[in-house]
Amino acid sequence: MEAARQHDKAAAWQGVWIAIPAYQEAATIRTLAQEALAQSPHVIVVDDGSTDGTAQQLEGLPITLLVHAHNRGKEASLRTAFAHALAQDAACVIAMDGDGQHDPADAPLLLDAWRRNPQRIVIGSRLHDRSQFPAARWRANRFACFWISWAAGHPIADSQSGFRAYPAAVMRLALGPKVRGSRFTFESEVLIEAARHGHETLAMAIPGRYPVNARRSHFRPVWDITKIVIMVGGRLLRSGMAPIGLWRSLRTPTVLPGRKAAGLPAAGYATAALQATDPTLQ
Repeated sequence: MEAARQHDKAAAWQGVWIAIPAYQEAATIRTLAQEALAQSPHVIVVDDGSTDGTAQQLEGLPITLLVHAHNRGKEASLRTAFAHALAQDAACVIAMDGDGQHDPADAPLLLDAWRRNPQRIVIGSRLHDRSQFPAARWRANRFACFWISWAAGHPIADSQSGFRAYPAAVMRLALGPKVRGSRFTFESEVLIEAARHGHETLAMAIPGRYPVNARRSHFRPVWDITKIVIMVGGRLLRSGMAPIGLWRSLRTPTVLPGRKAAGLPAAGYATAALQATDPTLQ
């Protein structure tokens, strides 16, 4: 029975990697990597020039560790992970942050939803649960969602979540010349560029986790959101302000109910939820 279960899990994750960008994550990275390995045999950690022993915390784990000699930002870490995964013929990468705010036990939901909709970017959305979200971050994220949804031409439930399933075609776009954003603007620009090529987003409700031993977030709500809005504004100006995109973006986004909200196991749940929540989805 156990052998059959492991075979089924390996088959489910065929061609799919979990990628974890990490900078100064010594306090959380080993536990997170172990939790990711419990879901998938294919785990990449990109140590972005950490000086706190992040890489050493991963010794002995069967992961792929990629190391930047110096800190280059989350954008560079994602690019490194995408390039490595594509070189391994990956069909999809599920990215999650290294600070432990995302639960790898939710990764099968994103995987299942992506397999049902392989052209979509599946985003783990936290904004539905405002009570568990820091107020300043919630307001900043909602502000960013408005602008990014406008430029992408469809409603995006949580544009700042780093918990995402990226199809191979989107990873290639992210590595291409049209996506020039750095650090936190990169993930937002990927959503806009991907939508131009027909890769819209699909949201899956997830809880936010805030480990007590995690380091302070690298995200600066005012400064980083300002840079994101400047990037989006430039794209909107170049597209004639995309009035149709604005109209389409004002619809309510579909957010599939998550594993914990439903009290159900992840495996196979997203498949049923897709049809129950929005029959137009596959």
